[in-house]
Amino acid sequence: MNMFAQLWKSLYSPKDIARFRFQGIGKTIGYVFLLTFLSILPMAYYLTTSFVEGIRNTSALLQNELPSFTIENGQLHSSAKEPIHIDQHGFTIIFDSTGQVTKEDVERFSNAIGLLKHEAVLVANHQPQYYSYSTFPDIKITDEDVHSFIETMQSLLPVFIPLSLLIIYLFASASKFIGICILAFFGLILRSTLDKKLQYRHTWIMSAYAVTLSTVFFTVMEALQTVVPYAPFIHWFVSIAVLFLAMKEVPSAKPQNE
Repeated sequence: MNMFAQLWKSLYSPKDIARFRFQGIGKTIGYVFLLTFLSILPMAYYLTTSFVEGIRNTSALLQNELPSFTIENGQLHSSAKEPIHIDQHGFTIIFDSTGQVTKEDVERFSNAIGLLKHEAVLVANHQPQYYSYSTFPDIKITDEDVHSFIETMQSLLPVFIPLSLLIIYLFASASKFIGICILAFFGLILRSTLDKKLQYRHTWIMSAYAVTLSTVFFTVMEALQTVVPYAPFIHWFVSIAVLFLAMKEVPSAKPQNE
């Protein structure tokens, strides 16, 4: 059975998940990598489009909408007397040299760039990143320097974006493997409760398929950009429940004759 067929059956069939416990560990590892790859596709799409649009819009707005400014001694300086908010096609740019806007204010937007008094904030698909000006205490940065840097970033996007997505994929894969290992330990506890003759190898393989339903659900929610409350709790509850149902399909250990 190929991996896509396994993925489909893992969505609804605990009996098939129980049968997968005899397959090779190498195929299961490949399945986890495939599942992780599919799970990050929505985030990769929104992150890429948000970043590209953000760079393009920021470059245009620096030239046309924002006042001249300098970043010196860890602070943003300009002639603006109040914060400037600019919204374009779902992307927000906040410029504030007065110190009135906080990074928490910028984080409320799904896609935004904030040039604040003491730091810059980039939010892409609700994921914030912070860049403190104090990192460069002895360097004076002007709006012309920032514009030149953004132009350089635009030229490097074909390299920067794939590299960023590769790093995200590696971290997501590591997180998925760690979660499966933890779930497999829960499987050992369930093994004793259900009186099943299973080794950790078996519970690990079954756990890899038991997380499929939860992973696909949250992937769809990510594609729809829908925030699910108590997401970690739901993920673990569903994964443990599916593993429990799959383990019930495993024949019980035969009692030894005295």
